[in-house]
Amino acid sequence: MAELVSLRVRQEAAVAEVTLLGPGKGNLLGPDFWTELPQVFTELDRDESVRAVVLTGSGEHFSYGLDLEAFARRWQDMFSGQPGLAGPRTELHREIRAMQDAVSTVAECRKPVVAAVSGWCIGGGVDLIAACDVRYASAQARFSVREVRMAIVADLGSLHRLPAIIGEGHLRELALSGKDVDAAEAARIGLVNQVLPGPQESLRAAHEFARQVAANPPLTVQGVKQVLDAERASRVQIGLKHVAAWNAAFMSSEDLIEAVTAFAQRRDPEFTGR
Repeated sequence: MAELVSLRVRQEAAVAEVTLLGPGKGNLLGPDFWTELPQVFTELDRDESVRAVVLTGSGEHFSYGLDLEAFARRWQDMFSGQPGLAGPRTELHREIRAMQDAVSTVAECRKPVVAAVSGWCIGGGVDLIAACDVRYASAQARFSVREVRMAIVADLGSLHRLPAIIGEGHLRELALSGKDVDAAEAARIGLVNQVLPGPQESLRAAHEFARQVAANPPLTVQGVKQVLDAERASRVQIGLKHVAAWNAAFMSSEDLIEAVTAFAQRRDPEFTGR
């Protein structure tokens, strides 16, 4: 692997471990992450010595999600003085599609990917684990499809991959409210496969599953994953294209500015629908 900033990759036998490194204690998904994630998973997909992948976070949390401050600055520059023009909206659409493609490299990796989640898993973090094949969590884990509270339609895959994992009713409850759920609730609705007492136990469980997968015939394992993904993949891609177009058209709003401002000021936002 080339030198990485946002991710660390280690390999033991046939299992690779990919760890989110930040920035910040919540492993925010910043600009470096969106460049490095597809590089890492494309290389893992090609590396025949790798038969399974464990995805986890460093420190106490899996991920707080998108680095809002970094992207708010980017969006402000993009739309400054010309919010209604097609040029900046086309650029936003291109960026959304690139970020979607980055997450899709996790889902499309031929090697099964298992997530080990502790602490908070918010927004883009949920998009990431939705792209994984199996998910383990510590009892301290918390989950939130929080984009609606930030005046954003979740556009990186959770709305499209989670129906097959937790069902549409549970997804609508999470995505329309933006509420937080604990590990026990996540297990009840099927968002995680198993809850373990602590972070080390959940990581060990993920590695044990990965080793079991790696011991099986690799081409057969890849075939099982491909067959399971075949029907869902086309629906996911159609949905991703739709939400990218929607957000390129409508995400630039006064409510988004209010959400980011309120977040920075640590107060409740006041939305106006403008």
